[in-house]
Amino acid sequence: MDVIYGLIPGMLVLGLAAVAVLFWATRTGQYDDLDGDGRRILMDEDEEAVDPRRAPPMDAEPDPNLVARDPTESRRE
Repeated sequence: MDVIYGLIPGMLVLGLAAVAVLFWATRTGQYDDLDGDGRRILMDEDEEAVDPRRAPPMDAEPDPNLVARDPTESRRE
């Protein structure tokens, strides 16, 4: 039973330390860009950055890989 008198203050100190670390991380901007590092790993350095929010120009040629095909074409042989 005497051990509990040491464990309770110890857990309070550890809990307060965890809350302090959480506040420090949010104030220093650790959670600002959660997806950036993961996407930067996958991007090639040679390719120029493309903003996915921008639509392609209206006079641009359609990408042949993205054009929908007729599903019955493959059956006509």
